[in-house]
Amino acid sequence: MTNQVEQQSLHHVVIVGGGFGGLHAALSLGKAPVRVTLIDKRNFHLFQPLLYQVATGGLSPADISSPLRSILNKQKNTKVLMGEVRNIDPQQQKIFLSKSEITYDTLIVATGVSHHYFGNEQWAPTAPGLKTVEDALEMRRRIFMAFEAAEKETDAEKRRAWLTFAIVGGGPTGVELAGAIAELAYSTLKKDFRNVDTAEAKIVLVEGMDRVLPPYSPDLSAKAEASLVNLGVEVRTKALVTNIEDNVVTIRQGDNIELLAARTVLWAAGVKASAMGKMVSEHTGVELDRVGRVMVESDLSVKGYPQIFVIGDLANFTKSDGKPLAGVAPVATQEGKYVADLIIKRLAGESLPAFEYFDAGSLSVIGRHSAVADFGSVKMSGFFAWLIWVFVHIYYLIEFDNKLVVFIQWTWSYFTRKRGARLITGDESLGEIGVDERGEYFVAPKIKVSAKA
Repeated sequence: MTNQVEQQSLHHVVIVGGGFGGLHAALSLGKAPVRVTLIDKRNFHLFQPLLYQVATGGLSPADISSPLRSILNKQKNTKVLMGEVRNIDPQQQKIFLSKSEITYDTLIVATGVSHHYFGNEQWAPTAPGLKTVEDALEMRRRIFMAFEAAEKETDAEKRRAWLTFAIVGGGPTGVELAGAIAELAYSTLKKDFRNVDTAEAKIVLVEGMDRVLPPYSPDLSAKAEASLVNLGVEVRTKALVTNIEDNVVTIRQGDNIELLAARTVLWAAGVKASAMGKMVSEHTGVELDRVGRVMVESDLSVKGYPQIFVIGDLANFTKSDGKPLAGVAPVATQEGKYVADLIIKRLAGESLPAFEYFDAGSLSVIGRHSAVADFGSVKMSGFFAWLIWVFVHIYYLIEFDNKLVVFIQWTWSYFTRKRGARLITGDESLGEIGVDERGEYFVAPKIKVSAKA
């Protein structure tokens, strides 16, 4: 009882979001003289950089996910709650869940971002993005269902549409998806079908800027594009998607308009802040950027509210060159650790200098033996960049069992060129592929029989 009272009297840090930023803040506070409550809609931490591997059948969701309670179970000062924040009251220092409220002394908001369709939300059902496990499984279902439908299709034009994959956005996610789908079509699945040649697949990557991987140096972007082309990907730069309708993607490239018949369209073109950004702004008056991220102070706090911090993808932290930090895992991780250290220093009556991000470099994989790496003065591409990418991603997985499983899976895939998680799941996968009255293929769900019949 005495220990419980002592715990209640400790400085209470509430963290909303169990991604890289929130989780590393919690881990860094494990031995601090504080109480920590970590709240997330999910009961697991997701290693988002490898979601594209789930979407293309290389890994299973559990391989890149770790239960938050398991990660933090040795931290006696830390409590994990599964829930969603509905509102906040900065004056009373409270957050509100659906059926409860929690008082905080320090609040850390790290709820990330979601897909951004630039005002074309009607495209979302047709062109799913890639931010959650559900997104990855839906992409996986669509990709592999396309090959299954092509296997049954007798009309050449319709078969071409099933075998055409359009990826919108040439950043790291789009490049990784395009490369992985190309390897699937031209290598992994080549001997699996009898009526269709998967090597006839057409993978089109559309990027609005003048090159793929715009954050990278021009020479690395050029090498990445060359690697994609070598894999069989058709790259469209300086190209904009102006419409997605009736399985046709309209692409404008200068004065040229292309109508691309594609039954599988995947979105990797932009992000917008989670609803928590708007909530924080409404209650504190803090400014948001054009995609809804919170403009934070030099110590990652909200202006006028030194006890509220926003970190990770939800934060717009502007560097000395006037550009915001990228929404990548290393940024969120360093921000989480910094805020945790700042809280500890404050409780000891000390302070920390402004947050400064240490950029260890950027990595992006294109395909087997192909990646680009930018370490500032050192830039590389090809096999050695790919090898670094492999070991860096295994190293940053949270739990040892995930590191071991992913290492074994990748080693097996490397030598056999097989992807073992090629399952088609979801309600629509439980039935036969059928043909409607217009001659279009559809997936007929399994009929459910009522027990009362």
